[in-house]
Amino acid sequence: MNLSYNLLFQYITSKALKHKLLEMLEKASKLSEDEDYDQALKYYQNILQIYSNNVTSIIDYGVTLQNLGHLRQALKMYDRVLAIQPKNMNAIINKGTVLHTLRKYPEAISCYNAALKIDKKNTMAIAYKGLSLGEMGHIQLSMKYFKKALSIDNDYELAQISLDTANDIMK
Repeated sequence: MNLSYNLLFQYITSKALKHKLLEMLEKASKLSEDEDYDQALKYYQNILQIYSNNVTSIIDYGVTLQNLGHLRQALKMYDRVLAIQPKNMNAIINKGTVLHTLRKYPEAISCYNAALKIDKKNTMAIAYKGLSLGEMGHIQLSMKYFKKALSIDNDYELAQISLDTANDIMK
């Protein structure tokens, strides 16, 4: 009898914690959408104190850090996710964008290549690889990647804008 009460208590507690976690994630996400990143960070920190390996929270925390310009901390968050889930596309691509911002283009390209090994038609990885190549001065090659992304998704605005910019540079 006592065992079933303990199981019931664990179930109720677990369910209540999951509900609380979802509420906190929604609140943190809303704060991020409203660009109240400092408040969002507090929510993510609280969530991660309870669920330290919650991949969604770690990624969102990293994105929030990235939005605040805390690039090295964001990079640590993406690496933390990749230690848990080595093929997590969001973490791989986000890590690449941080490395790109840090002007570590070859490392960023390595991230995009890793993403493309998992999903060769990932338009974001393709276009971002093009951006890094362009920053390295390989404009013609970058244009091929923008065109490839557009051949998969002809409405992908980043690829179109980047292709237009590359075309203007080549004139």
